[in-house]
Amino acid sequence: MSPLRGLLIFALAVVVLAAALVGSVVYFGQRKLVFPGSQALGSVTPESVGGERIWLDTSGAHTEAWLLPPRAGSGPLIVYAHGNGELIDHWVEAFEPARARGAAALLVEYPGYGRSSGEPSARSIGAVMQAAYDFALQQRGFAGRPVVGWGRSLGGGAVCSLARSRTLNALVLESTFTSVTQMARLFGIPGWLAPYVVRDHFDNLRVVRSFGGPILVLHGEHDEIVPAAHAQTLAQVGNGVELHLLPCGHNDCARPWPLVLQFLGAHGLLASAPPP
Repeated sequence: MSPLRGLLIFALAVVVLAAALVGSVVYFGQRKLVFPGSQALGSVTPESVGGERIWLDTSGAHTEAWLLPPRAGSGPLIVYAHGNGELIDHWVEAFEPARARGAAALLVEYPGYGRSSGEPSARSIGAVMQAAYDFALQQRGFAGRPVVGWGRSLGGGAVCSLARSRTLNALVLESTFTSVTQMARLFGIPGWLAPYVVRDHFDNLRVVRSFGGPILVLHGEHDEIVPAAHAQTLAQVGNGVELHLLPCGHNDCARPWPLVLQFLGAHGLLASAPPP
């Protein structure tokens, strides 16, 4: 063997070993980064605002969801999935503008978050999203009414996962990504390696590309966590996606109710004016 050939083989072995080491660290440590959770339990309960606490049992998880009925009328059901460092507790009062316009809100917790047991993953979150959807339609009378999936940040992956298995009439994707696989590149994972080491892909791009209903994409143009380019890509691949870049970052955006209510009204999913 020539010295040059031996050197090349050695260099290749080093690269493969380094890739294996990086892949191993990323594979086994990524869920702490993707699903950090929150310890900030809220003081407002669903019962205190006229809502209902639901417990859902899926494989290995006993998970909470809060169903908030409309204040008046009978509009759509909004299935909401929050960011990876939040809890449903943080959003119970935020849906008053929609409830006043006749919408109901279903806030779905993630396994292992808050008071819920289990371990968060794309699979376990997808299962509880489906269970919450089925419960609302089959046991709380929402069958036949429009259902809107709204996901913020990681929640975009949760509602896109739901859209693959259940009927949603519209999607609202706020501050979310094209896929976790693409996000991995921001952490220095080579593009060729990312598909093999990412455990929870949350491929939103695939869902947006094939979704048949209207989609609203909202994103802070100064987002320091999920670059706004992800929103622009989602808007480009979808059919008639409505995109709004907002003057904010990732966690400091004002609640986009004017845009969301206008979007739902424009597509016949919400009354054009509040009920009397």
